Amino acid sequence: MTNRENALTFLDKSETKSVDLDHRKKINYNIGKYNAVVPQGKQQYDNINLARERAKNIKWRSLESLDQQLERFEQAFTKRGGKVIWAEDSSEALREILAICKAKQCKAIVKSKSMVTEEIHLNAFLKENGIESLETDLGEYIQQLDEEPPYHIVTPAMHKSKEDIARLFHEKLNTAPGLSPSELTLIAREIMRKKYLEAQIGITGANFIIADTGSIAISENEGNARLCSSFPKTHIVITGIEKIIPSLNDLALFWPLLATFGTGQRITSYNSIISGPRQPAEYDGPEEMYVILLDNSRSTMLANTKLRESLYCIRCGACLNACPVYKNIGGHTYGTTYSGPIGAVITPHLKNLGEWKHLSYASSLCGNCTEVCAVKINLHELLLENRHEAVQEGSAGWMEKLAWKGWKQASLHRKWMNMGNSKIKNWFINRVFRGWNRQRADLHFPEKSFNQRWIEKHKP
Repeated sequence: MTNRENALTFLDKSETKSVDLDHRKKINYNIGKYNAVVPQGKQQYDNINLARERAKNIKWRSLESLDQQLERFEQAFTKRGGKVIWAEDSSEALREILAICKAKQCKAIVKSKSMVTEEIHLNAFLKENGIESLETDLGEYIQQLDEEPPYHIVTPAMHKSKEDIARLFHEKLNTAPGLSPSELTLIAREIMRKKYLEAQIGITGANFIIADTGSIAISENEGNARLCSSFPKTHIVITGIEKIIPSLNDLALFWPLLATFGTGQRITSYNSIISGPRQPAEYDGPEEMYVILLDNSRSTMLANTKLRESLYCIRCGACLNACPVYKNIGGHTYGTTYSGPIGAVITPHLKNLGEWKHLSYASSLCGNCTEVCAVKINLHELLLENRHEAVQEGSAGWMEKLAWKGWKQASLHRKWMNMGNSKIKNWFINRVFRGWNRQRADLHFPEKSFNQRWIEKHKP
């Protein structure tokens, strides 16, 4: 799709969702619950801003020496029998996963929640190749049943009420109508427990890659990732290269931050550090373990000194919950894996700036996303940088360029600004430049400009 097609689709979906009161009620209810518990999680900190600043500095150091950190990880991980695969893009990652599946004669996979697997559309790829892939995170499982992508980075089914989920289970699994959340959870658990035993391969993501110990760290609240990584004979981890942190000691900072800003907890229920396949003296765990380090345009973002900061993201989802645009239009409207402010920043660079630049305009620039970011990414400034880059690369249309050129010239010449009465100005700006007020209220110029009023007030 072209940028214009993507942008028009986004605007159409935004208009539909923003007037859907039932949708807004559900999302605001769930975000309201999040807002109520986050202050409780923050109470564990004596100085939370200092913690955020330290986390940002660690991510800065990690990315400034990314090649060295990744090599340290590979060296430590392979010493314990693990295998590292470097994937330049999603196609290469999918080919490698399929090759492993064929070698293991795999017909069934269990996987835990992972935004990177959504990014490369793993489930659809496996289905095309005759391999069953079951989402074991409850929210992801609900979305898989409904044949929808995740709605939110942390809470995939945030837009569904318990009644919606009960109805979905009734339609897809033939359960009794109107079951309670506890009853629905038990049904999902019964289905998943059988699959853990049948699956030949388990696939997980990684919240962090630890360079000095050659480990991956996973945070969760259900324990499904731990089962995916230990029950099947083969464990595949797929993660973005930016998830690296230098030391195991850094988890003491990052795990509580991720929990606090992601769900309002002091720490998540299950936290796993996995450093390779089962060792000779161990009784459980996979026989083989692979870590696929995915680039997929991340190195291009790393090379952009202004945009590099976006790679600090730990995927806590706080910026989505704070964004007034997201809270009105929801996650699916963005039409891409990563939604909200962070998605609007990184998607144009993960995909194509010309085709996705419109997402960087889906912001009020209120700065609330920057205010709540766990690692203090200046998100609103990066949105402006995306807009600037889009113009510099010629992605703006000729009408848009002409309009802004005219506005610039008028702003630079006081006589032009004072010219004509307000009615003429209002008609010109609201009728000739209709692109401005298609999604906004009309502009209304005052009867007199500030310059004219100043002169009148200070007449000698």
